[in-house]
Amino acid sequence: MLHLNGYKIANPTILARIPHEELEALLTGYGYKPYFVEGSDPSAMHQKMAATLEQCIVEIRSLQHHARSTGDSKRPRWPMIVLRSPKGWTGPKEVDGHKVEDFWRAHQVPVLDPATNRRSLKIVEDWMHSYKPEELFDSSGTLIPELQELAPSGSRRISANPHANGGLLRKELDLPDFRDYAVKMKAPGTNYAPPTDVLAHFLADVMRRNMSSFRVFGPDETASNRLTAIYAASKKTWVAEYRPEDADGSELDVSGRVMEMLSEHTLEGWFEGYVLTGRHGFFSTYEAFVHVIDSMFNQHAKWLEKSKKDLDWRAPIPSINILITSLVWRQDHNGFTHQDPGFLDVVTNKSADVVRIYLPPDANCLLSVSDHCLRSRDYVNVIVADKQDHLQYLTMGDAVTHCTKGIGIWDWASTDDSGEPDVVLACAGDIATMESLAAVAILKERFSDLKIRFVNVVDLFRLMPETEHPHGLSDRDFDSLFTTDKPVIFNFHSYAALIHKLSYRRKNHDNIHVRGYKEKGNINTPLELAILNQVDRFNLAIDVIDRVPRLRSIGAHVKEWLKDQIIESIHYAHAEGIDKEEIRNWKWPG
Repeated sequence: MLHLNGYKIANPTILARIPHEELEALLTGYGYKPYFVEGSDPSAMHQKMAATLEQCIVEIRSLQHHARSTGDSKRPRWPMIVLRSPKGWTGPKEVDGHKVEDFWRAHQVPVLDPATNRRSLKIVEDWMHSYKPEELFDSSGTLIPELQELAPSGSRRISANPHANGGLLRKELDLPDFRDYAVKMKAPGTNYAPPTDVLAHFLADVMRRNMSSFRVFGPDETASNRLTAIYAASKKTWVAEYRPEDADGSELDVSGRVMEMLSEHTLEGWFEGYVLTGRHGFFSTYEAFVHVIDSMFNQHAKWLEKSKKDLDWRAPIPSINILITSLVWRQDHNGFTHQDPGFLDVVTNKSADVVRIYLPPDANCLLSVSDHCLRSRDYVNVIVADKQDHLQYLTMGDAVTHCTKGIGIWDWASTDDSGEPDVVLACAGDIATMESLAAVAILKERFSDLKIRFVNVVDLFRLMPETEHPHGLSDRDFDSLFTTDKPVIFNFHSYAALIHKLSYRRKNHDNIHVRGYKEKGNINTPLELAILNQVDRFNLAIDVIDRVPRLRSIGAHVKEWLKDQIIESIHYAHAEGIDKEEIRNWKWPG
């Protein structure tokens, strides 16, 4: 239905000002069969609208019956209604010499001063009396019985209708055991795997088990994000024209359950409608362009918070699950336009009661996090995971434990032996994790007695002291990870200020020094981009030398070598277009 009342806040609307024939041609071109309900007389318009609605419903049911009884999957021409009525309909026609009804002023407060201006008060009184309240209410102000009886009852009430209160229709997903898709590993940091490709095989089986209640959404990037395995379970929804060449890899099907369209805001709208009616989904998109849905995310999160906290009658709905990939740190071809991790800042502006951000460092952690998100209710879950090959660190058992805590020490990468460290090296994000581990390896080799505590963060909201922690973990448990007075160098996927914002009430915050994206980049190799933003292994090692007091006097030669490595790496990247072999295939030395 398209309601054309002609105006918005202070201007005419475009579709209301084009000729009738042009508007009809436009809507017909969009594939609809438009019906026009136009006029300004309320009684006539009510009858015309009722008749038109009846006609449309009859046509819709006929089209559905034909498709379901014959199996004809040809795209139908659905009816639609164009309702053209005056803006401010039945309100004051004019106020102080200015046109109000059927003009943009009806969008404003039409009468500004009835409390102080008797003439204005008379306008409001006449307006209210025009609705004949004496015919609608009795002497005590109660709606008359005849009108009370018109109100729907039971599940016909809007708030009780299961299609409006979609949590009532929600069924739990039949999920396979995500552990069955684990990346096998012999030792931490010794083999590479593409995290999103691993995830895709899990999601494909989720699709197979839930063919009427699960969809995957993405702006023409499902394959680009290395989720191609999903197509083996269900192809892309397509109801328009087919061509012979489409059989060669287009993955189109009228019954497909993968929703692809190069319009993030349309996809987000579909996804929200899908979960609001009790179904489940998963949305993947490029990191730089997830900002297209900023305002839509904001509104859904606000709605969630109110419905979750203040409306007990609303049943919980499945969560919105957003996978952000094609990340800032791996734009070897797209460059600066594709380097923006700032959606995380937008998400953290909302309450921790309804939003979560996960930065799984490897494929097994991504599987664990995704399973958790698909099982959750009344959240917007944002997962950040790259599609390129990455080092794998944790066995599936260790990944589950680590993701359940949300933040923890990796003993195998630490050298403090559970004692007092000289420095805490923390990280969140896959590239941040690898570069931090590489920095640890350099420091271990150069300073054998240096005590490093290595901390990895999966759930970003665990940094907030007020966030509820699973399994009874307390703020004290997390504060102990950062010690009380030692320097903490935090290597972060996104903008550095976000870590300070989340952790400002944590103990030792004055000693937390964050490295993150600084809006520096072009079409760079991964290491070169990391160096430009000082999140690389060499700059991290220099940072440790500068901030650990006893290293300042003995680390000068190591710092000089690290600076040489930075210059050499940049020169190599410019000359060859790739990073050095020992960088591209770096592994944890054990």
